[in-house]
Amino acid sequence: MKLSEFKFDLPPGLLALYPTENRDESRLMVVHKDTGEIEHKVFKDLISYLDEGDSVILNDTKVFPARLYGNKEKTGAKIEVFLLRELNKELHLWDVLVDPARKIRVGNKLYFGEGDLVAEVIDNTTSRGRTIRFLFDGTDEEFYKSIDELGETPLPKEIARKTEPEDRERFQTIYADKVGAVAAPTAGIHFTRQMLKRLELQGVDTKAITLHLGLGTFRPVDVEDLTKHKMDSENYIVPEDTATLVNKVLDDKKKVCAIGTTVLRALESSVSANGRLKANEGWTDKFIFPPYDFKIVKSLVTNFHLPESTLLMNAAAFGGFDLIMEAYQVAIKEKYRFFSYGDAMLII
Repeated sequence: MKLSEFKFDLPPGLLALYPTENRDESRLMVVHKDTGEIEHKVFKDLISYLDEGDSVILNDTKVFPARLYGNKEKTGAKIEVFLLRELNKELHLWDVLVDPARKIRVGNKLYFGEGDLVAEVIDNTTSRGRTIRFLFDGTDEEFYKSIDELGETPLPKEIARKTEPEDRERFQTIYADKVGAVAAPTAGIHFTRQMLKRLELQGVDTKAITLHLGLGTFRPVDVEDLTKHKMDSENYIVPEDTATLVNKVLDDKKKVCAIGTTVLRALESSVSANGRLKANEGWTDKFIFPPYDFKIVKSLVTNFHLPESTLLMNAAAFGGFDLIMEAYQVAIKEKYRFFSYGDAMLII
C-alpha cells in the first residue's frame, strides 16, 4: 500500500489537548469487521463486548518524565534534552535528542536544576541525536529520583500546550508498572480499577506484556512505498504466564483482545510456527500494515490516530482498510476526539 492512501483531513479542533474528566467516560466507537456496522458507545461499555473465558492483554510499560530542561556550560544557553533510552546503567549512558541541536557538541557539559544533575555529551548519533553520560556519584535509586524530580511528562509535540502537573498521572495507565516508555500506550489510559474488577467478575482474565514505546512510534513515514519504511526497534517482553493464558484462550476458541497497537505488535512478534504465542523478549521493529494475517488477536482497542501514522496503518490492517478509513470519516463527522488524549475504537 501507499502512504498517500492513509491521508485524511483532520479538523484541528478534534485533536484532544486534554483527557476526559473520567477515564472510562471517553467515547467508544465499536466497529464490526464482519458486518461493517458502527456503534457509538462510551468506554465503560467495552465490558459488554467481552465474554467469560476471553482474555484482555494490556501493556504495563510506565512512562518516565523523559523531557529535561537545562543549561549549557559557560554560555548558559537553554537546552532541552529528551531521554530516549538508557544504553548503560552503570555508566549512566543515554541515547537522547537535543534542542537546539546546533549548539550542543561533543564535549559540552549540560546542567539541570541547580546543578543537581550534570551530563557530558559523548557522541553525535543523528542530526538531533546525542549520546550523553550523566556525571553522578550516588546510588541508582538516587539517580532515577533526580530524573523523576527534574524531568517533565513527555507529551507529544502535537499536543500543543504546556505540560501541567495533572499530566503526570493522566499520561499513564493505572496499571503502569515497568519504567521505560517515553510515550503512553494510550488505548489503556481509558481503564479504571472498577473496570478491571468488573472484567475479573465477568470471568475475563487480564494479563500483561511490556513494550517500551519510543519516539519512533510517532516518527513520520517519509516513503510512499510502505514496504520501504523501517520502524525503530522497541524493547518488549511477553511473560510465560501471558503466553500460557493466551494459548489456553485460543485452544478454548475464545477471544484475545489487545489493548493498543503496542500489544498487537508484541503478540504478533512472538508467534510460534504452529500459530501459538511463545514467551519472548527482545527488540521488535515489526511494521504492520494492510494486508496482514493476524494469528493471535481477535479484537483490538485503539485510539483515533493521526493521518499517515503507523498506528493508523496498524488499525487498518486489523479492521480492513476500507472499513477503518470509512469509520474515521464517521468519527470526524461525529466529532470524536483524536490522538493520545482522545477517544477509543473497538474493532471486533
